[in-house]
Amino acid sequence: MAKYRCTVCNYVYDEAKEGTKFDELPNNWRCPVCNSPKSVFIKLDGEKEVSSKEKHTVSDVMIEQMSEWGVKYVFGIPGTSSLGVVDAIRKNDNIEYIQVRHEQTAAFMASAYGKLTGHIAVCLTVAGPGATNLATGLYDAKLDHSPVLALTGQVERDRIGSSATQEIDQISFFEPICVYNKVVMSKEQSTSLVTHAIKYALLERGVSHIGIPNDIQKIPYDAPVKPFTGNLANQAIKQALTQIMRAVKVIDDSVRPVIIAGFGSMGQGDNIIKLAEKINSPIVTTFRGKGIVDEDHPLYMGSHGTIGSTAASELVQKADLLIVLGSSFSDQTQIPEKRTVQIDINPLMIAKKYPVEVGLVGNTAEILPELLELTKKHHNSDYRKEMKKLKQNWENQLEEEIGSDKTPIRPQFIIKTLNQQLDDEAIITLDVGENAWWFGRNFWMKKTQTMLLSGYLGSMGFGLPAALAAQITYPDRQVICITGDGGFSMVMADFMTAVKYELPITVFLLNNKQLGMIMQEQKVENYHNWQTELHKCDFAGFAENCGGIGIKVETPDQLNSAVKKALKSKKPVLVDINTDPRRFI
Repeated sequence: MAKYRCTVCNYVYDEAKEGTKFDELPNNWRCPVCNSPKSVFIKLDGEKEVSSKEKHTVSDVMIEQMSEWGVKYVFGIPGTSSLGVVDAIRKNDNIEYIQVRHEQTAAFMASAYGKLTGHIAVCLTVAGPGATNLATGLYDAKLDHSPVLALTGQVERDRIGSSATQEIDQISFFEPICVYNKVVMSKEQSTSLVTHAIKYALLERGVSHIGIPNDIQKIPYDAPVKPFTGNLANQAIKQALTQIMRAVKVIDDSVRPVIIAGFGSMGQGDNIIKLAEKINSPIVTTFRGKGIVDEDHPLYMGSHGTIGSTAASELVQKADLLIVLGSSFSDQTQIPEKRTVQIDINPLMIAKKYPVEVGLVGNTAEILPELLELTKKHHNSDYRKEMKKLKQNWENQLEEEIGSDKTPIRPQFIIKTLNQQLDDEAIITLDVGENAWWFGRNFWMKKTQTMLLSGYLGSMGFGLPAALAAQITYPDRQVICITGDGGFSMVMADFMTAVKYELPITVFLLNNKQLGMIMQEQKVENYHNWQTELHKCDFAGFAENCGGIGIKVETPDQLNSAVKKALKSKKPVLVDINTDPRRFI
């Protein structure tokens, strides 16, 4: 019998105690503590058997402890100062090791896994250069609040401080990145440091790091692992009724409310729509909030901010109340200072930029049903007609820009073609660059689809590693990476990782032979266009040389059939699409 953890509040569903297998629960079953959907639960594994023929070491105990707390994947590259840990993973049947071609990929994969599941994965590498190569991916996790555990080898304890080969001050290096940062100095710390590291990563939604000196990894040791159940605080948070009623009164008094849904309200699409219908409010999302609701819903007006729609912008500007759900108020979202009711699980996000009328700390899954029950029904037919007209105008504008017969192929046409063919449950990973801009602006997501991107760090190179992590985690779902020639070339060696592990990801590469977004920024700031051109590469040929499938698309009439062929493949595919760096808006 298995146990399953709610990644929102940490409630553990124990099949042995409940008498019903988790998979047999109805799809509409919700966490009995925080009301989160069944989809946010992740399976925990129990104690693992290690062959009695092989000696038990500190590394074995640490890996067993990670497994007990639900770690299923380790991404990394083996090396001299981490061999003991790598061997312990080899002996553990319930943790899978994925070998990558660059440590940055490993860290990006762990970050993407945390964003996708709310749970923790591990990136593992050696001391020195391996550790420093993790930095970009770990900073992505730090800024986007994704739980990650980084394990690094270290030189032997008696050589620390002696300028040994590959020795750096890893504690100082990782300190600005991490919520927990320690070195194992004795075998007795094996279980305690692991449990503390995972606790910090999960509860503070950040990066934990453990350095493990080479000598201590191999010391013979045995110790019982600490169980997950009973060792992690439940994080369900309820607001006092007086606070809820303050928010209700403000909402009831509004005439032109607008709901802005961020990543923190993911999974609450049905409740958001019900509330919007009751209070007669349009729904706007942040970029990371795309897909919270079906974007063809009549009340959905598009995203707000730099990739936003004209409909969303106008309605937000004219609103007399913003109801902001799980948004971090990033500069890119451009939420203006207005009368606001804000809900966020992180109290530091409340009134992050401006004072708010009412700030409610808690999970949207708990608070939205109360607001839905207590608010009054609004009637404003003119407001509803205005929404419909603004959305139709926006749709007309997007349609006019497509240019389905233009060569090089317009990115708007590429995105429309993908919109028509991707699965309703596809996982879509984005790289940073113009490809993400066009996706955010032109792709109409369904609430059953999932999108992953590097949010606050905005790092190029995220798309491919995120796709690898997504396909490993959800092997039965269609996984799509939308990238540019600039972002893909930073991590392209790890297309071989997809081939090696038979991960049928599909990479759509918008090849404009430019750092397109930088080119546009130079233009906006009246600089000369300089050093943004990229050397031409046969990316489709590269994919073939790696053992995958490469498809070249030069003209609009080739695109539809190329997309169909790529999506039917059971092998990793790269579709190299010739597009234009100029904006057509």
